[in-house]
Amino acid sequence: MTTERRDVFRIPGYRAYWSAYTVSGFGSYVTTLALQVLVLITLDGTATDAGLLNGARWLAYLALGLVAGALVDRRRRRPVMIGTDLARAAVLAVIPVLYVLDRLTVPIVIVFVAFFGLFSLFGDAAAQSFPPRVVPRTDLLAAHARTDQSDAVGQTTGPLVAGGLVTLVGAPFAVVVDAASYLFSALAIWRIRVREPDPGPMSGRSLRREIGDGLRWVYRHRVLTPMVIGAHGWFLFNSVLGTVYVSFTLLALQLSGVELGITLAAAGAAALVGSSLSTRTGLRWGAGRAIIASNLVMTLGWIVIALVPAAAGAVTVAVLAAGQALYGFGLGLSNANDMGYRQSITPDHLQGRMNTTIRSANRAMIVIGAPVGDVLAMSIGYRPTLWIAIVGFLLVAGYLTASPVRGARHGDS
Repeated sequence: MTTERRDVFRIPGYRAYWSAYTVSGFGSYVTTLALQVLVLITLDGTATDAGLLNGARWLAYLALGLVAGALVDRRRRRPVMIGTDLARAAVLAVIPVLYVLDRLTVPIVIVFVAFFGLFSLFGDAAAQSFPPRVVPRTDLLAAHARTDQSDAVGQTTGPLVAGGLVTLVGAPFAVVVDAASYLFSALAIWRIRVREPDPGPMSGRSLRREIGDGLRWVYRHRVLTPMVIGAHGWFLFNSVLGTVYVSFTLLALQLSGVELGITLAAAGAAALVGSSLSTRTGLRWGAGRAIIASNLVMTLGWIVIALVPAAAGAVTVAVLAAGQALYGFGLGLSNANDMGYRQSITPDHLQGRMNTTIRSANRAMIVIGAPVGDVLAMSIGYRPTLWIAIVGFLLVAGYLTASPVRGARHGDS
């Protein structure tokens, strides 16, 4: 396989796709913070309300993920993306209107977020499956590396901008920014001129059989199956680590919110570096080895965090930032190789089912791992919980190394 790379922004339609992805993704940081402030502060909600809010966001993924993938594979993806972008913009735009009319309550916000999650399920299924119709399969790695760079920049600056907007205009009106971002996304996708294949007539087609076809492709493929199982394990242990980390830094280490933000910003900055190197690394080492190496780097980052000294002031912040930087670097290096490989080997008519099957199962791991992390931290302490999840990361890396994933290379058929 050639290692020659070209600028994916020169591929017709990709720049518009990247713009839509970047702008709507950045707007999501605003909504994530604004909705939490809206429920907890503006509407005087409780911690239980905040938990229900977060659960409502992912409910559709758990309940309808497999169905959504099959339905998206029955449609042209571009119209689905445009329609769900407009629907999400409408849902978000209604929130400040109801607030001005003094009709906004916590249950209404939770219901709106559930609908937002439903539209996001179908929109994400179409959006994740759309790049192979715009970008040649040989360029998918570079295409995902570019969107990963956008994610890294958003992770670093998004929460700061979101906090400023919420403070400046208030939580109910800050979500208008995200509504506008989805309108921009719909317009950008509408401008893409791509010839999508006709999915054919719907009559006589069994939805159950099509879901089964997607499951068999994901969980019976020689390389994709262990790659996906490894991803499920990673999401499980990563949700434990992510849940425990905030409480560990704020309560056990007694850092301030600003100091916590500094450590998290280090992860975003390092992720930008990792995503910038992901294409070169994946082409030189192969997708599988790049993913395995990334997992080991992330594991090393969490080991550094678990060994952080307590009550050491600036030293503690520096060590945590170094650990988060290693984690962010590995994350940035991994994602493009994972997404680029699995999309390049999956037939076009199975892209929606492949993406939503994996994504829904990964979200289920988050739903399981987050409360498990809380329970373990309260039962045995923060550091032992961190070490348990770190061992989980090592087991995932060992499993991938012992599997056919080790030999996976971009360009495999």
